[in-house]
Amino acid sequence: MKEPYGMADLSAWFRVNMGLRKKFSKLFKRRMVHMLSGIIEIDVHGKNVEEAFKEIRKQLNRANASVYRIRVIHGYHGGTRIRDGIREEFGYEREPKIKRITMGDNPGITELVLREL
Repeated sequence: MKEPYGMADLSAWFRVNMGLRKKFSKLFKRRMVHMLSGIIEIDVHGKNVEEAFKEIRKQLNRANASVYRIRVIHGYHGGTRIRDGIREEFGYEREPKIKRITMGDNPGITELVLREL
């Protein structure tokens, strides 16, 4: 009787699943590091303003008490619509969770401060 899976099939299956496992493990670790550090990073490159706002609101709703800052990476060279829209939409106490909005390390990053350390 022939085995349903040969060694070649098993090694291929193992390579595919281990590759996925490593990929998800890296993503999980990166997400956990940011959650443990109190900072959530959101990358909105390639999204329009509405999609970016939707993602930011989703993360704002998911943010627990350990999160004190949300870092939005929107880029700079493609235009400043997302950056300007974030300042209009979430600034001036329009969102109760956000205390203030600051520029990040470069012009392509905006940080939403939820609480002071």
